Amino acid sequence: MSIVNTNSKWIWTAGPYDRGSASFVYFRKEIHLEQKVQSAVLRISADSRYRLYVNGISIVQGPCKGDDQVWFYDELEVGTALRSGVNVFAAVVLRYPQQHERGNHSVWRTDMPGLYLDGTILLEEGTEFSIEADDTWKSFYEDRIQLGQANPYFDPLYIVETAEGNIRTFGWKQAGFDDHDWAGTRVYLDNQVRKAISPGGMTRRPIPFLYEKPSRFVSVVCARTPDTSPGEWEKLIEGQSDVTIPAYTKSVIEISAGHETTGFLETAFAGGENARVSILSAEAYVYPRRDQNGHIPTPAKGNRTDYTHGYLEGTPDFYRVGGFGTIERPEEYEPFWFRTFRFIQITVETEEEPLIFTRLGFRETGYPLEVQTKVETSDESLKAIWEISERTLRLCMHETYEDCPYYEQLQYAMDSRSQILFTYNIAADDRLARKCMDDFFRSQRYDGLINSCYPSTGPNVIPGFAVYYILMIHDHMMYFGDMKLVEKYMPSIERVLQFFDQRLDETGLTARTSEGGMGDPYWSFVDWVAEWNTGVPNAIYQGPVTFDSLLYRMGLLAAAELAGYVDRPDLAANLLLKAEGIKRAVLAYCVGRDGLIQDGPGIDEYSQHTQVFAILTDVVSDTEAAKLMELTLTDATLAPCSVAMAYYLFRAVEKVGLYHQTDELWTLWRQMLANNLTTCVEDSVSERSDCHAWGALILYELPAIVLGVQPAEPGYASIQVRPTPGYLTWAKGEVVTPKGLVKVKWEKAEDGSIDLKVETPEGIKYVC
Repeated sequence: MSIVNTNSKWIWTAGPYDRGSASFVYFRKEIHLEQKVQSAVLRISADSRYRLYVNGISIVQGPCKGDDQVWFYDELEVGTALRSGVNVFAAVVLRYPQQHERGNHSVWRTDMPGLYLDGTILLEEGTEFSIEADDTWKSFYEDRIQLGQANPYFDPLYIVETAEGNIRTFGWKQAGFDDHDWAGTRVYLDNQVRKAISPGGMTRRPIPFLYEKPSRFVSVVCARTPDTSPGEWEKLIEGQSDVTIPAYTKSVIEISAGHETTGFLETAFAGGENARVSILSAEAYVYPRRDQNGHIPTPAKGNRTDYTHGYLEGTPDFYRVGGFGTIERPEEYEPFWFRTFRFIQITVETEEEPLIFTRLGFRETGYPLEVQTKVETSDESLKAIWEISERTLRLCMHETYEDCPYYEQLQYAMDSRSQILFTYNIAADDRLARKCMDDFFRSQRYDGLINSCYPSTGPNVIPGFAVYYILMIHDHMMYFGDMKLVEKYMPSIERVLQFFDQRLDETGLTARTSEGGMGDPYWSFVDWVAEWNTGVPNAIYQGPVTFDSLLYRMGLLAAAELAGYVDRPDLAANLLLKAEGIKRAVLAYCVGRDGLIQDGPGIDEYSQHTQVFAILTDVVSDTEAAKLMELTLTDATLAPCSVAMAYYLFRAVEKVGLYHQTDELWTLWRQMLANNLTTCVEDSVSERSDCHAWGALILYELPAIVLGVQPAEPGYASIQVRPTPGYLTWAKGEVVTPKGLVKVKWEKAEDGSIDLKVETPEGIKYVC
């Protein structure tokens, strides 16, 4: 028997490159086509990331984020970019080293750096032309771009660039470029690429491509240097004229995008050899905050547009201009990864040659979310809250759900559970949600827990976040009713619950899941609260945290319904029995003053969080739950729920019939608007991030609660329409569901009754 060892269609540079640092390698190949192109389909991937160009046109960046078990490839049609004659395929590959701390935490890399490409071009007369990654490609290691950290202590993005123009790559994406001094490529043979693991075992991209939309900055905020003309920069961003910075000068200008956005920055220059350009991307204008020792830690925030008293903070990208660009053929610079910004600060320092800025713009990017739900209410202030919330959700959706696009871009289970619900209610789109659930499924550890954020090249374990993973699957069951999906994930759900079950102490409560703080060995995060250290209840320093037991009970109750759905009644009964045991233990050991549930058994400390989850899990119910909720909302000594927990606070308020008190709860978001935010802040404690999608709560509240549209049975087999007016006097709108649009209109009469009108998709029953 003979074994034929063929080309795997994976290649890498045959030249040297820096293996210990993030590296950019360029690949190019020219082909000649005798006829017009009918179609051209490519399959492409890379370790770690790529951007593909065809005849100088930027086509796509990818692949979407996978891990060591699943690697994704992209399949796309590029026929419209091809022509008869010479065509250039060009790709830049960003290769991160395998060390966790020396690259983007959510971008996996293997021991096989490379570019994968396989394509078929169909010509006009039916002739097929193949193109693949092989030894006919040329490669170039670009050593004039280095990636660094924005923060030396914690920077999960690792995308900040220090770069300089390189005449050896000027025009490399176009036909006629002289690549004679470029290196060749090294071909991976088929037997060198293991198919059972990444990157050899490839799977087609499961989500849509991110959109890229040409965009402009909207205005110049201010000039920080006396000789800088804001008017000239206004014309530049409008595309009307260039800006010339004279020799031996410094120019600092600050520019607004109008609202927070995510996009690829684009700049172009003529002349200006050795000029230094820095581009600082920022969410807001901030103020210094001094500690007792006079040091300046996290900046304070207030009016996000206060450029007079505030300043823009961040780590800029640096570019040293090569000086070989002209007006007709400018030198271009674009950071590889998208940036998150509302404002940018451009600093230019020239040397002996003036620099001409010929272009300054960006391409907005994100997941192609199609919002179909529309809601109006008697409270006009909710309209603006909806607007900033919708923008927040959009900016936290790319190849995964993200906690925040500016600082981390990590997919956390707690955050994502809420974001997924918001997505269901405004778009009825579960494609990114399905990828999210599968990501966490693959992250499961030996002890049953999942990684709290995933994809991630390193560990980050928050035990309670594994329960939010269970809730995600329960939510999908209710909205989409995919039994096979539930059956697939049930074993992982059982393993999560076993982690908590095996850690019950002699009282029947869950034992302490960490020693407190981060990574000790786990992080028992609950919420960002000023009174708590690193988001963990102080009770943890004395023993178990009651919240862990309540969250475990919530997971048991959800898992019991999932077990019933997949016809496992014995498992469902067993889970309910365990849930009842947790209830008895909490009532026996964790009830303190005024009937409040203690943060830890026998510990006289209290929080809104513990009361909320006691109500949501029916540890306290009926009239007692209403009394407990009243006390929760009025007792100022309780550690308060921040933005992260607002969804659960609202659920408890709704459950006990106190929804009219949400008028006061919306004050937090009204304050965001008063501070000129265009997205929802991460929390009300440090306000680190100005864009964090667990704050997009209104995207659930208005359609699902105020209009009352929810699934009555799994998969929206029937629809429940039960409006909860609260303090509102009327509301109307249309809510998208997997079964179609539901139109609702209600008005409150003087006697408190509700005049309700409902239109549902044909053939779908609803209950009121």
